[in-house]
Amino acid sequence: MGTSLIEEGLKFLVLGMTTVYIFLYLMILVLKIESKIIKKMFPNKKKEKSTTIKNPVLHNSSSEDEVIAVITAAITEYRKK
Repeated sequence: MGTSLIEEGLKFLVLGMTTVYIFLYLMILVLKIESKIIKKMFPNKKKEKSTTIKNPVLHNSSSEDEVIAVITAAITEYRKK
């Protein structure tokens, strides 16, 4: 007679999942190609100076005790609430 609802459901499941996987595969492929093209057009320039900012307070040994005291006080105040 006809196909059962379970068979039709399985067909749609396979069709839908196949479509999703093909789309995702093509999207990843296109993104990789775009990445290669962009890297060729705009090569990475090495930075001469470091962009990280160092906190002089944390590098001073006498100030480390003060920082630890402030952090401890903050944690103590937070736990009181």
